[in-house]
Amino acid sequence: MSSPLTRFKAAVADATSNEARRDFIYKALGGYYVSRDKNKNNFRDWQKARECAAQTKYESLNNLAEELEIFSKKIEGRGGHVFFASTPSEAREYILKVARDNGVKKIIKSKCMTSEEIHLNDALEAAGTEVVESDLGEFIQQLRKEPPFHFVFPCMHVKRDEINTLFQENIHSRDTNNPAELTMIAREYLRQKYIDADMGITGANFIVARDGMISVTENEGNSRLSAAMPKIHLVLVGIEKVVPRLEDLALFLPMLATAGAGQPLTGYNTQYAGPRTAENPDGPEQFHVVLLDNNRTQLLADAEHRDALHCMRCGACLNVCPVFKNIGGLSYGTTYQGPIGSLITPHLRGTKNWQHLSYSSSLCGACTQACPVKIDIHDHLLENRRNAATLAPSILWKMIFFGFNFIFAHPKLYALTFKIAKKINPLTKLAGKVPGTLLYGWTGTRKLPEPPKSSFRERFAEHKKQDLSVR
Repeated sequence: MSSPLTRFKAAVADATSNEARRDFIYKALGGYYVSRDKNKNNFRDWQKARECAAQTKYESLNNLAEELEIFSKKIEGRGGHVFFASTPSEAREYILKVARDNGVKKIIKSKCMTSEEIHLNDALEAAGTEVVESDLGEFIQQLRKEPPFHFVFPCMHVKRDEINTLFQENIHSRDTNNPAELTMIAREYLRQKYIDADMGITGANFIVARDGMISVTENEGNSRLSAAMPKIHLVLVGIEKVVPRLEDLALFLPMLATAGAGQPLTGYNTQYAGPRTAENPDGPEQFHVVLLDNNRTQLLADAEHRDALHCMRCGACLNVCPVFKNIGGLSYGTTYQGPIGSLITPHLRGTKNWQHLSYSSSLCGACTQACPVKIDIHDHLLENRRNAATLAPSILWKMIFFGFNFIFAHPKLYALTFKIAKKINPLTKLAGKVPGTLLYGWTGTRKLPEPPKSSFRERFAEHKKQDLSVR
């Protein structure tokens, strides 16, 4: 089986060679910047809002255990169920048990990146359960048998004619390239799925701890239908999504909409607090919340990087990242793409196999400037690179770095090395053109610069000689 690094390199080579697709992504994001900046002006002070949001997330994470305990007691006090899952397998097993115990055969699901993280759909389908994505972008990606391209705009890389063909082949729709008609085709197909579903699964944008609620933000109304129509509503959410109070949403909801999609407010913002009761007959018969850890507490214990858990998954850092816009979301090979994904994936899935993501960044800082909760993303990516360098290197790399240390510690040897490098530069260029060689990793995509005619030491010595002669 190929490694994540091998798959990443192959995917990047394929994505960057498709200039038409790259142009399409640039164009798709073009309007976002204008609307985002316009809606920032609706805030009295956008930078102060960022500081307030960061401080609120800092507060909630510093008291995470207490906040989650309060939340759990509130939900269970209303007849709901809360399950703490340390690992993806624990989360999958609990959800499968709920489905088995209730004879669930059909599930309707709204956008939930946490379910992508634990490969929930595969587990449910392997158990004989039909799972249908109700978010339009996710539905298209499900039909394409691809994961989401972007965690806010899942199918932003897919063109209308491709969607038209996809719908004709999979749901036998009429031929049309009209966006409104394509949307209606999906709506007509999905409406019956809501009616037939035994269980609805949603994610959550926020866990409102002290009020015992989860808050879901969406633009299509599909999440409301997924939560309201089936008899069971199950929420799968990462433990870091906590905010302390309901009034905190007055800041976070417009901030999420502005940073994520350039909107003043997302179309639908709904809070759920439990199953139906005798006093309140609306809602599902059963309400389950699965709180997923999956190494988040390990990241929480990392004082240097713990603020990565402040992330709201707004996607703002993806939208401004020059690397993401060129290689696309699928190239990353992991649930969370772009700068924030490159930051957190080594922590969630292991540095050894995922350290290459920290290098898939120009470190330009656009992600940090765009982040509404002020995560210092590009600095953390640099720190991830440092951490990766402390892993056990190969014997070859040990020898190379030992050689570098030895040469740089001896000035005369360093000067001699410079002279030798100038002489063998033509051979170095030739070796750099051979795939598989050590130099090719650099020179395969870059031009090896010509060595200067003289070193700094030589120029300085000449300058000093001239200066003395003038005196």
